[in-house]
Amino acid sequence: MAATLLLIDDESRLRQLLARILQLEGYTVLEAENARAGLRTLERETVHVIICDVKLPDGNGVELTTRFKQLAPATEVIVLTAYGTIADGVLAIQNGAFDYITKGDDNDRIIPLVSRAVDKATLQFRVRQLEEQVGKQHRFESIIGHSPAIQQAVALARRVAVTDTTVLLTGETGTGKEVFAQAIHTASLRRKGPFVAINCGALGKDILESELFGHRAGAFTGASRDQKGLFAEADKGTIFLDEIGEMPLDLQAKLLRVLETHEFLRVGDTKPTRTDVRVIAATNRSLEAEATANHFRLDLYYRLSVFSIQLPPLRDRRDDIPELAELFARQDAGKVGRRVVQLSPGFVQKLKRHPWKGNIRELKNVIERAVILSDTGRDGVTELTPDLLPYEMQDGIVSTDPNAIVDLATLERQHIGRVLRHTGGNKTESARLLGIGLTTLYRKLAEYGLEA
Repeated sequence: MAATLLLIDDESRLRQLLARILQLEGYTVLEAENARAGLRTLERETVHVIICDVKLPDGNGVELTTRFKQLAPATEVIVLTAYGTIADGVLAIQNGAFDYITKGDDNDRIIPLVSRAVDKATLQFRVRQLEEQVGKQHRFESIIGHSPAIQQAVALARRVAVTDTTVLLTGETGTGKEVFAQAIHTASLRRKGPFVAINCGALGKDILESELFGHRAGAFTGASRDQKGLFAEADKGTIFLDEIGEMPLDLQAKLLRVLETHEFLRVGDTKPTRTDVRVIAATNRSLEAEATANHFRLDLYYRLSVFSIQLPPLRDRRDDIPELAELFARQDAGKVGRRVVQLSPGFVQKLKRHPWKGNIRELKNVIERAVILSDTGRDGVTELTPDLLPYEMQDGIVSTDPNAIVDLATLERQHIGRVLRHTGGNKTESARLLGIGLTTLYRKLAEYGLEA
């Protein structure tokens, strides 16, 4: 698709000549004879580059540059003048112009200049488009479910999102705490700032301290240069501290200082660093009980739990399971080249009966496994049936016939054979999908007389 240019100049002959030259280069060119007409065009059209004269009947191109950038931040502006001055050129650039050139410059300069401006604008439009797509993925509207339990949690999160209050997300592992944290950030006034996440239980104390707060060169062995921590990286944005209950007690004291003073000390530093960051924490533990047992600071618990949101386990929102399963199936279908995936009634029934101790994360993994093991029918439709579920969810049934009773050895033999067919006989990949060691797989192949 050709880039669109907007020429704003009250000299019709010059404007039409330049428009023709640029059209021959393959651009779509819009024209306006004054500032008012140019602004109206910009409001209704997507424009990559504006070429605007300085002296217009109802405005000044240098001053208009600021207005253009406010209306269309990704659009580049080239200011065109009959009598260029250094002061006007500097001011135009300060106001956001891509460049400032004098009328009469030959095409050898104008055309490459426009080309560079178009390249930059195209990249900026693409970046903004991707940001909007990411923003849509992390909005509250993307949280699936109509059950009262999840809707209540969403309603609370919406209310607190527009504030700068610290939020504590509680609930079992796999209930979607990071999804909620990202949605809160996206709906907040900090949405244009960074969203930084870290699992406090995944790192040792020293590494976690350095990751969170940064360090000075020479602070410890291997610290060859200064490093910013995540609290500095998240400035003007949000930091998500997952599994906060795993944080060591001495680091909890440093976190409390950040929450109270908005300052922290890098490892090996003596001068505090200020940060403007919102904290969202999450835990699958009872921090109050941990504090009572002296495993968590009580003052930090009170500071974190200013606004607490309990996320419901999947077993308390069973009516949402079909919708979640269909979403995951659509996502996974594209990864393995399936066009259409349907969930059979028996498949959905067994999903709704399962206890889901791993919650949404477990459901996602089960659906991914089922899609991988499924076969596409002659009509191009892939149907997920109960025999594609893990053993513990099948209740001894390996076919879609609810009256079929099969012994465990037959069940295992059939399932191993199905996985081998899916992987084209790849034993390593088959062992991975089955969740067993390669040696165990070879032993079972020999035991069941399957081709090794």
